[in-house]
Amino acid sequence: MTDIRAIVDSSVNAERSPPPTLPPSLAPRWRDRLFQQEDLNFLLTNRVPRILLTRFMGWFSKIEQPLIRDASIWVWRCFAELDLSDARKQTFTSLHDCFTRQLVEGARTVDQDTTVMVSPCDAIVGACGAIEGTQVFQAKGFPYALADLLGSETLAEQYRDGTYVTLRLTSSMYHRFHSPLDCRVTRVTYISGDTWNVNPIALKRVEGLFCKNERAVIHTESQGRRILLVPVAAILVASIRLHFLNVLLHLRYRGPNEIACDARIKKGEEMGWFEHGSTIIVLAEKGFSLCDDITVGKQIRMGQRLMHLPT
Repeated sequence: MTDIRAIVDSSVNAERSPPPTLPPSLAPRWRDRLFQQEDLNFLLTNRVPRILLTRFMGWFSKIEQPLIRDASIWVWRCFAELDLSDARKQTFTSLHDCFTRQLVEGARTVDQDTTVMVSPCDAIVGACGAIEGTQVFQAKGFPYALADLLGSETLAEQYRDGTYVTLRLTSSMYHRFHSPLDCRVTRVTYISGDTWNVNPIALKRVEGLFCKNERAVIHTESQGRRILLVPVAAILVASIRLHFLNVLLHLRYRGPNEIACDARIKKGEEMGWFEHGSTIIVLAEKGFSLCDDITVGKQIRMGQRLMHLPT
């Protein structure tokens, strides 16, 4: 009886105790050694069975077992600066629960200036600027056609000479995304694809990477202006949840590619989340312009100024 009680007590304590952490000096050293070796980084994150690993992670991350949860978060912290101080809860049922965490009230401030569009997510700004005709860049010297990204020449023409921003979410960031404006979502286009990593190393090596990966095109309208949000999945991600759809968009999705909807969403209101993090490409029609401090490499938080609306 004593042994059984000890086992039960141990399980309860494991459920309540926070996951172990690395010594502060150790985690950066591991990350630096890996990330500074571009060939090794690319090999480990791309030259692997990407779709198989992504499906496995989708299953594994949802296991609700304290030892598996704690070990997974510990490994995660070996390679990422995971900060849970602004999380709504501090005890998670699974790795997935931690990835898709919500924030405490007031953790993000949404700029209410009606002349600006805000960032829909926490991110690092990647390529950004004016759309050159219907061509944009995934990295310096690596252009791609909007028609290839959106799956439509007609749709690409609507954003000719507009403005774009690529917002990259790292694995440890807050993974939920929000509406950049008071808007109406009119439809979602789902485009199945691969699961290449979307880190800077891969973006410099894989041509048209965003056009290869699984993605969703979220069509929005705001005061007669059209804006597209394009969440792009990646290895270990490949799953997108949108509150205004009753389906989960993932590698096994076999529903219609064009999904009509009529959802009105306030600026800063949550739209959905990635399961594990990836990239959101924001496309705006001609007349929008980047805010002055939006430059490549800038870290931005959801709700901060992103673009000026046409005057």
